[in-house]
Amino acid sequence: MTIEPIFPENMQMADEVELKLEIASEDAGKFEVSGLLAGAPKKMRQISTYFDTPDHDVANAGFSLRIRRSGKKRVQTIKADGGSAAGLFIRSEWERAAENDTPVLDFATPLPSLLGDKIDAIAPAFEVEIDRQSWTIDESGATIELVLDRGDVVVGERRSPVCEIELELKSGDPAALFAFARRIDAVVPIRLGVLSKSERGYRLTGAAPARVTAETVILAGDTTAAQALGQIMQSCIRQFRLNEALLLANRNTEALHQARVALRRLRSAFAIFKPMIGDAGIDLRTELRWLASELGKVRDLDVLLKRAEGGPLHDRIATMREAAYDNVCEILSSARARRLMLEVTAWIAASDWSGTADGEREGNRPARDFAARALDRYRRKVKRKGRNLASLDDDARHEVRKSAKKLRYAAEFFAGLFERKSEKRRHKRFVKALEALQDQLGALNDLAAAPELLTRLGIAESPGAAELMAHGKKGRLIETAADAHEDFVDTKRFW
Repeated sequence: MTIEPIFPENMQMADEVELKLEIASEDAGKFEVSGLLAGAPKKMRQISTYFDTPDHDVANAGFSLRIRRSGKKRVQTIKADGGSAAGLFIRSEWERAAENDTPVLDFATPLPSLLGDKIDAIAPAFEVEIDRQSWTIDESGATIELVLDRGDVVVGERRSPVCEIELELKSGDPAALFAFARRIDAVVPIRLGVLSKSERGYRLTGAAPARVTAETVILAGDTTAAQALGQIMQSCIRQFRLNEALLLANRNTEALHQARVALRRLRSAFAIFKPMIGDAGIDLRTELRWLASELGKVRDLDVLLKRAEGGPLHDRIATMREAAYDNVCEILSSARARRLMLEVTAWIAASDWSGTADGEREGNRPARDFAARALDRYRRKVKRKGRNLASLDDDARHEVRKSAKKLRYAAEFFAGLFERKSEKRRHKRFVKALEALQDQLGALNDLAAAPELLTRLGIAESPGAAELMAHGKKGRLIETAADAHEDFVDTKRFW
């Protein structure tokens, strides 16, 4: 039996499908006169006050709470977090008219049940001041509401500018959102947006992050394989975009590293789910490999610079590193790189995840079953390829490392599907053993790659180059890696 929730007459619950795009404030005027927007826009000034407890219990529960003022009208909105949707926001919201600037928090919304007595501590947290213009767009038989927002997020004396386009599907095929986004990008540069305005506000309330690590992928027990792939890929896209922004703003080495991790996770997702998707999206995989390679060149110099600290080659490598950052920032600003995350998101939205197993769509199978098969597959690869690891050559050890990485990402992606206490304990031990193996194989790979890197940089024969190659460490690393592989083989599965 299904129990339907009951809402008062002035309370609406709905699902939104939105595509969020970031645009430079200096390009907004050019976009307005581009000819893509027919007719005069609707204009309004909006001031939204977001509410939370001092410990951010509302946000930690996965929601945002605001009262938006536009003229004399006030509307209260509670939204379930859509942050993991990576540009394509699909989420539930509860909306009602508000008489004043005090939230109404009754059991028509989920917050009282989630927060309990903490709900009494809810107070204003920050404001978002927006000048909004909106148009109705007809695109390939779909009706889209296009909104151009310009303004600021305000926390006390701190302000952060906002300039973004939101495309909300009112009717028709979601593919129309991406078709129109491509038309916008032909006029002004856009990037896929992954931060809601509430997230911008919360970020402004604390210290600015230097990097963003992978967020936990929330997979419920009834998740299908297709749904799991969509959520996993969206998580990877979000991690990349957040770190890309930090990298472009600050040239932070850890943001660069996490952007690379996000790309590796995304590429691994394509590989892990290959039994379901086959060769679909192969062009995207090629582009992701290209972008990962470009970021990898800079990361190599970051690692080399750290190893060269105090040595005769440090300053030369530092100069090369600065030039490499110039180049990678230029690449990330190119149309080719900017469009990539938009195209991956479009592919996720459009794919039907068809498979061949017994004539049934593989994507409809339980994600837990799919995960167990994928984890088994990569565990066997790591065990088989790593046999007699001490006697393998550099290329063979690198293949073990790549399989171990995919197994590690799969273990992280699917962790939420194995939530029994015994499974969680074994998961922790399994990942720890896998991390130890990866660390040793990574160190060996750095040593193996060092001569080629130094040759490519033209410093292989320079004073101090031999110390950077550190061949003397190789024997000890191989022994440690072989021991780590044996420990991994002896570690029980968690699935």
